[in-house]
Amino acid sequence: MDERIVSPVALQGEKEIENSLRPKSFAEYIGQESVVKNLKVFIQAARERGEPLDHLLLCGPPGLGKTTLANIVAHEMGVNLRSTSGPALERAGDLAAILTNLQMGDILFVDEIHRLPRMVEEVLYPALEDFALDIVIGKGPSARTLKLDIPSFTLVGATTREGLLTSPLRSRFGILSRLDYYHPEDIQKVLERSARVLDIDAEKEGLEQVASRSRGTPRVANRLLKRVRDVAQVEGDGVINPAIAQKALDQLEVDHLGLEGLDRKILGTIVNKFGGGPVGLGTIAAAISEETETVEEVYEPFLLQAGLLQRTPRGRIATDQAYRHLGLELPGDGKRGLFDG
Repeated sequence: MDERIVSPVALQGEKEIENSLRPKSFAEYIGQESVVKNLKVFIQAARERGEPLDHLLLCGPPGLGKTTLANIVAHEMGVNLRSTSGPALERAGDLAAILTNLQMGDILFVDEIHRLPRMVEEVLYPALEDFALDIVIGKGPSARTLKLDIPSFTLVGATTREGLLTSPLRSRFGILSRLDYYHPEDIQKVLERSARVLDIDAEKEGLEQVASRSRGTPRVANRLLKRVRDVAQVEGDGVINPAIAQKALDQLEVDHLGLEGLDRKILGTIVNKFGGGPVGLGTIAAAISEETETVEEVYEPFLLQAGLLQRTPRGRIATDQAYRHLGLELPGDGKRGLFDG
């Protein structure tokens, strides 16, 4: 039998590497100082009272460490963590099966909680407040409701789009923590730790190159670090120095702001096809053959943060900074397009 290029063992090894890069405690966690400081206080107070931690909502762009924080909270509380996601809970029975198998004080982590189906969300309300499930038995006139007690637990929800949460669900979280993009010095520390974990030989100045193009996002930083390591191994002497980092990042088409090909394509589309905007998100997505949700959730947050894009009631507008970054001449007064697609 022919050997596979990527074996199950290799895939398992890659997963183990990813897990090894995740901090296991607050002592290892880098950045988000305000969030961590508050969580430490809340956790210590809950432990001293012998109570489960209040329900926690983690908000912020992708890749900033929401899943990692959920695992750390479980570790610091000394309880088990059960993970799932909003889209995976298709029926009320899916949620009931998970809740009835939790132990006292356990943490249920729900990623993309803004995508919970409404039927499942309504079952969750009494579970969050009264630690009970209302189960309907039978159908029609003979149907009856059975109240089933469940152990006290902590729900940790993660969302990249807080505005899509319904008010009843959002109000049931006692702790709300918002994660922001990382400062360059914190990304540098993340990369130094990851290089130690992965046993990568890297110079400080080489890691600074990677950090400066990591979009303030640890997930992106670790991804770029591994790819720069590959280039250093194949085309260098295995050491990540400034020259090899620059070469690798240029090959990956990651520019000095951290923008990749699709980021520049989005900005270029707004500028070249729609006169700089305003133009609707759906129109942009269609023009670059990408899903609307991907553009809005993955690419747009950083473009807004970097000051390259403006979100207006009429659509998206490329800023003057975007023109300069693309090396284009700034538009004259009144020359922006009026596309509202």
